[in-house]
Amino acid sequence: MISPRKSVLITGCSAGGIGSALAETFEERGYHVFATLRTPSKISPRLAAAGNVTILQLDVLSRDSIAAAVERVRADTGGRLDVLVNNSGRTQIFPALDTPVDEARELFDLNFWAPLAMVQAFAPLLIEARGCLVNNASISAYIPTPFVGIYGSSKAALAMASNTWQHELAPLGVRTITLITCGVKSKAYDNVDAPRLPANSHYLVIRDYLEGLADGGQMHSDAMDAHRYARDVVRAVHRGVEGEVWAGKSALVARLGCWLFPRSILNMILDGMMHFSPEIAKVKQDVHSGKKVD
Repeated sequence: MISPRKSVLITGCSAGGIGSALAETFEERGYHVFATLRTPSKISPRLAAAGNVTILQLDVLSRDSIAAAVERVRADTGGRLDVLVNNSGRTQIFPALDTPVDEARELFDLNFWAPLAMVQAFAPLLIEARGCLVNNASISAYIPTPFVGIYGSSKAALAMASNTWQHELAPLGVRTITLITCGVKSKAYDNVDAPRLPANSHYLVIRDYLEGLADGGQMHSDAMDAHRYARDVVRAVHRGVEGEVWAGKSALVARLGCWLFPRSILNMILDGMMHFSPEIAKVKQDVHSGKKVD
């Protein structure tokens, strides 16, 4: 049966995450929500029980899985999709020198190439609905955070691409929002493995610090509630906003800071939050001590 409601498809809707909060918020607004995730058993009880939520198994790295999702949405909505939210992604905490290139490519596959594949696949439905595309990037796209470089680079690529797609999709009637997500409480770090540094790593001396970053404690301290964040995002969709939307903890301050402050000041602010200068100093001291021993 074709739904008369507006429709939204959101990737990465596992319980406790940003996607789940977005799905619940759109559902509250009366949308027919296609809540997608790779493992459907991880959906929240609330979404599982909602009458206007369709739970779809979707692996955004699989062309066949994406095609099946397109056909299901097409059948349920009569060939329209009002909102597509590319939310799936993964965080990585690891020094660039120690990151296997294959693993870095896999991160880009999920954080950058998968959103492009989703846009291409769902474009006909978005165009038919004169809909809205939402791509979830990150503040890490703008702030070069030590040991988060591969992740930040993948999100920077997505932000640049999304801002470009805004111009390309506008004449087709599709509005594009690029989310620059700041601190939000979620389970994003549940799937971040503790850094397993190689034996010859220059960063073994700060292994405990890196493990602390990987558990999300520093990143998520005093972060914004995911449902509050979701309400801000859904409000932007309804207001007809396009372009970059900064959302999350201290989003306005972060946006102004990235625009107005020189890099040196931003680095000082970031250091105050993450306390990485003493750790970098330990690495430097360790390297120099090694040279003296040789």
